Amino acid sequence: MPQPDYITQFCDYLASEKRFSIHTVSNYHRDLTDFRDFMATTYNLPPENARPPLIRSWLASLKERDMEATSINRKISALKSFYKFLLKRQLILKNPSAGIVSLKQKKRLPSFVEETQIMPVLDRSHFPDGIEGSTRFLAITLLYITGVRVSELTGIKEQDIDYASAIIRIIGKGNKQRNVPLTPQTILQIRSYIAEKRKEFENQTAFLLVNKKGNPLTRGMVYNIVKQELSTVTTLKKKSPHVLRHSFATHLSNHGAGINEIKELLGHASLASTQVYTHTAIARLKEIYQKAHPKG
Repeated sequence: MPQPDYITQFCDYLASEKRFSIHTVSNYHRDLTDFRDFMATTYNLPPENARPPLIRSWLASLKERDMEATSINRKISALKSFYKFLLKRQLILKNPSAGIVSLKQKKRLPSFVEETQIMPVLDRSHFPDGIEGSTRFLAITLLYITGVRVSELTGIKEQDIDYASAIIRIIGKGNKQRNVPLTPQTILQIRSYIAEKRKEFENQTAFLLVNKKGNPLTRGMVYNIVKQELSTVTTLKKKSPHVLRHSFATHLSNHGAGINEIKELLGHASLASTQVYTHTAIARLKEIYQKAHPKG
């Protein structure tokens, strides 16, 4: 008799009831499948029959693969959520992950692009003419001007723009909604883009950003755009949409924005996630002090 696929049931629950993004659900599925494969290969047991020593054995195998603590902790988090799901539905009697603790992580300041460096990619003339160039320009602009995540960017629809109030409605993690202000210039850029899109394509999509064929822009396309464009202005090793999100928050902090305000704009669930930008601002102040002070 085939074993029930509890991992698929759990991921379906995350997608339908918790309203997690496709990307997040995919990560959960991949992490849990990795654990299931380990259990099957090493112990010939399904995940629901795991015990704490077996889970620790799996974590040890991940360390042997030189996996970073952040990645291992993500897998631990996925496993804990999975077993809570099974326990709540009385599919297991005891949670084997209850005593498993996350690994200590080195605190790393987020990578960001300097304000002077980012300015060229916020200029339309930096990009080629035509709808493809316009899409690249607006994608970069919105990532930096609003600080949205890549999944939030690709989910923006034309109806999410409130021109009268100059705000954009963002649907974030867990289907939570937040409103982010737009500058008058960005409003004009969005209007211009939509008008160009109307002329270019007969069949219109509800999504704001489209590719050269008029289809909604994908996460992969955004990653490629950001990597290519940031390569022209910075030597940062990491060039991803999240770097622009970090740049947005760091520049706000450097110009005096409060941590609570930055938290709301980023859509963070807790201040702990936002606290890193305070450290970034302090590090920047120390750097300026050491360069400028006669005794520095």
